Amino acid sequence: MKKAIKTFAAAGLAVIIGAAVSGQVLAGDAIRVGSKDFTENEIVAELYALALEDAGYEVERVFDVASSVIHTSILNDEVDVYPEYTGTGLISILQLDPITDPQEVYDTVKDAYEEQFSLTWLDYAQANDGQGLFISKEASDEYGITTISDLQANAENLRFASQGEFDEREDGLPGLEKVYGPFNWKSSKVYDNGLKYNVVEEGEADVSPAYTTEGRLSETDKFVLLEDDKQVWPPYNLAPVVRDNVLEANPEIADILNKVDATLDTATITALNAKVDVDKEEYEDVAAEYWETIK
Repeated sequence: MKKAIKTFAAAGLAVIIGAAVSGQVLAGDAIRVGSKDFTENEIVAELYALALEDAGYEVERVFDVASSVIHTSILNDEVDVYPEYTGTGLISILQLDPITDPQEVYDTVKDAYEEQFSLTWLDYAQANDGQGLFISKEASDEYGITTISDLQANAENLRFASQGEFDEREDGLPGLEKVYGPFNWKSSKVYDNGLKYNVVEEGEADVSPAYTTEGRLSETDKFVLLEDDKQVWPPYNLAPVVRDNVLEANPEIADILNKVDATLDTATITALNAKVDVDKEEYEDVAAEYWETIK
């Protein structure tokens, strides 16, 4: 009888160990929050971590994971949740054709991730870190340019600061011209991406490509982010991606993280990025300060 009890106990221990090895997450375990290796993702991941900690969870931060491998990291049970972008999920991970409607992109990636990876996309934020174009405030005011349609109609008056590849990529100028028509710039020169804001600010050019949440776009007295009014570019809305077994063991974290994302729009993310990339504050401090305003 004692031998049978010992055997049962050993078997039970083996089940527990096996569950841990296979990635089974029990309520009360630390939630491993991951981030990609750039400012915006670090800020948002830190907000997720702070929200979970304030709700009583133990959190392990697994930050600065290369963007190219973080999806593999969550599949390999190295992180439990991280901020992802709907457009990245659609195009880079699922290898599907671009879709321009935000809800359709979200629905597509949500269904596919659940079916293929046992991962859940929680609610997506209005914050969209996608491809864009910005123009100097001076040129915007002079020609009444607030949309890419306006830009195309006035291209002959404007100097374009390209990064070279943008002129060739299908999701760059060629894709725009298929929808908006030709952009017959007054002039077009290639500049290093890191110089584009200085070039426009100093009056050497009027227009340049950008990603829509770059920190310097918060300087609205100098730069105007143009509306993609014909929706050429797919959306890249932020959302938490969570391992299903973590969510099943801790269902309340969905509400915790969704409440964070509900506060994040493009202007807010841009301003947070600016505090780090322009003002040189630490991302942890920026996230903590913002969390105090929304918790």
